[in-house]
Amino acid sequence: MLVKTLVEDTTSSPLLNSEHGLSIYIETNNKKTLFDTGAGNLFLKNARKMNVDIKDVDFAVISHGHYDHGGGLRTFLEENVNALVYIHKNAFDNHYSKAPGRNPVNAGVDRSLKWHERIVNTDENYLINKETELFSNVTGREFFSFCNDSLYMELDEFMVKDDFRHEQNLLIREAGKMVLFAGCAHNGIVNIMKHVYEEEGAFPDYAISGFHLFNSSTGKSEQSDVIEGIAKFLAGTNTKFYTGHCTGLEAYAYLKRIMGDQIQYLETGTVFQIV
Repeated sequence: MLVKTLVEDTTSSPLLNSEHGLSIYIETNNKKTLFDTGAGNLFLKNARKMNVDIKDVDFAVISHGHYDHGGGLRTFLEENVNALVYIHKNAFDNHYSKAPGRNPVNAGVDRSLKWHERIVNTDENYLINKETELFSNVTGREFFSFCNDSLYMELDEFMVKDDFRHEQNLLIREAGKMVLFAGCAHNGIVNIMKHVYEEEGAFPDYAISGFHLFNSSTGKSEQSDVIEGIAKFLAGTNTKFYTGHCTGLEAYAYLKRIMGDQIQYLETGTVFQIV
């Protein structure tokens, strides 16, 4: 399995630009997948520089209904005229970000795309093929980050705290390895990992995900005791982690001190293989 990070908040390459967002290209023996599209068309520009032809992607997955993960959806649908896009049925609901003392701002994806002919609305569990599945029914709230506090959704015409029912995760199995892809892990990376263990009887061999331990609206990182609890739990698994985007550099440094080589940073241009 080949993994290429097309978009992340940072980059060390002078040839690749970055933005607040995430987009990952995944190539297995059978399929080419785009996981998230970042905030705009940057994923396409970087893909061309990284020898990835978006026209050849077999299908796309949007992890949740926030602009920094699905903002490039229209660009994808225009560039690739065949691929289906799997997105949770609630992802096109209204979503907002509200910093303290400020008015709420739209944080959602383009709702006009909801009825596009190549959009596939998913629910709690969705099997794309025998190697690839989606799940969204994560209910635990252990080590739930305060960085979610500024995120809201519309429910029955009222603006309420987001419960992230629209967030889905991707599992791919290949060559005896189980690989988890999560966008922001708003439901908590610990809870997502526990869900996989409960369903599969094992933790994934690899997990590629933002951990949402940094709030871009307030500029604040999660409290150290929460990060420590997450790090100790993850260190107790046999999973190899790649994280970036909403994890934040401060939180990542804390995780790295505890987890060592078990965790690596995922930035724009990061390429690795899982064999």
